[in-house]
Amino acid sequence: MKYLVLCITLLSALQNFAQQQQIDSALNQWHTAAEEADFDTYFGLMTTDAVFVGSDASEVWSFQEFKNFSQPYFEAGKAWTFKPVNRNVYTNEAQNMAWFDEVLNSEHMGLCRGSGVLIKTSDGKWKVKHFVLSVAVPNPLVSALVEQKRDLDQAYLQSQP
Repeated sequence: MKYLVLCITLLSALQNFAQQQQIDSALNQWHTAAEEADFDTYFGLMTTDAVFVGSDASEVWSFQEFKNFSQPYFEAGKAWTFKPVNRNVYTNEAQNMAWFDEVLNSEHMGLCRGSGVLIKTSDGKWKVKHFVLSVAVPNPLVSALVEQKRDLDQAYLQSQP
């Protein structure tokens, strides 16, 4: 009985490790596809009902809106580059949904944070269903940044119904 419990525990740990590897691989492929301007792979790694939330308060795109916005960047030969620095991944008990947060390094935006949700599709592949990109602002700079963006924040708030 002791060996059976040990085998089940070991099997479960291996299964969790394999899931983690698959999720990391899907996210890494997604970031690489953007860097290499591989439009089909990039959007193929998202669900067709995905939502992409950009760093600007006005940027909340449906899958099709984000494809339309992104297409000129991909056609120009390089969309954007976000290199993962570190990542935390969590899964539900059924192992068919994952959520994550990651620190990303980018030439054009510096350090950013990506967070989101992936789902495991019926064919066993992990796809991005929701992604949020934010600029990582070091705490000592927050006050100055808040002051710099005050007018733009107010304009955004006034534009909301």
